[in-house]
Amino acid sequence: MRPGVRLGVDVGSVRVGVASCDPDGLLATPVETVPRDEESGGDLRRVLELLEDLGAVEVVVGLPRSLDGTEGPAAEGVRRWAKRLLATMKSASFGNTPIRLVDERLTTVDAHRGLRESGVAGRGHREVVDQAAAVLILQTALDTERATGGPPGERVGRPRRRKPRKGRDS
Repeated sequence: MRPGVRLGVDVGSVRVGVASCDPDGLLATPVETVPRDEESGGDLRRVLELLEDLGAVEVVVGLPRSLDGTEGPAAEGVRRWAKRLLATMKSASFGNTPIRLVDERLTTVDAHRGLRESGVAGRGHREVVDQAAAVLILQTALDTERATGGPPGERVGRPRRRKPRKGRDS
């Protein structure tokens, strides 16, 4: 397991949930819910501030895939957001801090379920569900890294590896 604090991020259309972990990468905890601000990039700047304040060595962003693993418009939006975050980080001299996209299927559903089971009223979910989803995204990434020995997901800013088509040599 690589040492260092990591940020977990759940990018929604209205809010961005943020979580972090301890320096040993054992436990993810909620940090903040940031309002989405596509026009001015205020959400990106706030995530960058949290990255600096917490001394994070990596950002883990949830990538919403369909149950069959395909990517739709929501995933495309998250990829764009992650690329904008990378550009913001580079302009602020944080360009070497990796951003990783990890599968987040059903994390928001699981976050709502967990909040209900812990006694949080339905109306209170809106305030914390994005943070809870970010916790699930980050905890899953930490557990995956501990189990496999390698970083989870794909790194933003590097070309995606294409799967070879059937019937072609690669």
